[in-house]
Amino acid sequence: MLLKKITVFRALQLGDLLCAIPAMRALKNAFPQSEITLLGLPWAESFVRRFSSLFSGFRAFPGFPGLPEQGFDRNRFTRFLSEMKRNEPDLLIQLHGNGSIINPLMKMMSKGLVAGYFQPGAYCPDARLFMPYPEGIPEIKRHLKLMEFLNISPAEEDLEFPIRSEEESEYGELIRAAGLEPGNYICIHAGARHPKRRWEPEKFARVADVLAAKGYTIVLTGTLPEKETAAKVAGNMRANAIDLTGKTSLGALAALIRDAALLFSNDTGLSHIAAAMKTPSVVIFLTSEPGRWAPLNRILHRVVLPEESDNTAIALFNADEALSEQVLSIKKERIQHEL
Repeated sequence: MLLKKITVFRALQLGDLLCAIPAMRALKNAFPQSEITLLGLPWAESFVRRFSSLFSGFRAFPGFPGLPEQGFDRNRFTRFLSEMKRNEPDLLIQLHGNGSIINPLMKMMSKGLVAGYFQPGAYCPDARLFMPYPEGIPEIKRHLKLMEFLNISPAEEDLEFPIRSEEESEYGELIRAAGLEPGNYICIHAGARHPKRRWEPEKFARVADVLAAKGYTIVLTGTLPEKETAAKVAGNMRANAIDLTGKTSLGALAALIRDAALLFSNDTGLSHIAAAMKTPSVVIFLTSEPGRWAPLNRILHRVVLPEESDNTAIALFNADEALSEQVLSIKKERIQHEL
């Protein structure tokens, strides 16, 4: 079937989009000549530029009642529907979620083919092209299952995160100024978008002190709004830390994670960047689902479950495992392969 224009609807955050990249690779491989547009949150325009090998364009989604990611403006939404009708895709894929809220909107956005997920017992726009939402599996595998359902050949499950040359230059200047040596520092990322996903700064500080005592330089990372959280971690540490919170672009931060010995973080988008870079990590889960969001490689990436999160000894045990010779040798092999 000739599909000149395909639009993928996924109006979510960084980690959500990264988990969809293997499915997007499969889609692009199946339709290499098609224009694939991401319909997402306004911030994701920069994401599309980063993944220009997979996406041809971007369209901002204006919000919809019941979706918490952004507010709803009726006038903007009306204009958006008019624009969609003027530029209808040949195929619109609902990759946003189980469809319980958004599926009634699919046919309003396009009179062409629509595909995606539906919740059994709820509205299904097209039984031929909508599959029951797969519960209880990793997010990466869920979207690959949809591609398989649509008769699209599967792609590898590995994540990726392209870094531009100017971001590599920024990173190089950053580590020179901070006196960091690749492989000899550990990134501590204590922030998270949702407050309920944030482990206590005091616990991060205790872990950071133990890791510093092993000879690693501790680097605090995060966005500018997370500066206060990083300051609390530093204020509770006995060892010195280099605070780079709010001082890096996303690409330079990804390069920083790539060359770290370890990322120790909450369940946040940065943990998926560590998975893309094959950097060992320990991810603290407090309220989100580890079975859905944890990195797939459980040798490189260790998980602290919600019921274990009160015990810093368990977190430190996982950090030791992630820094073991076996894991670090895997990382060295990855670096040599890339060279």
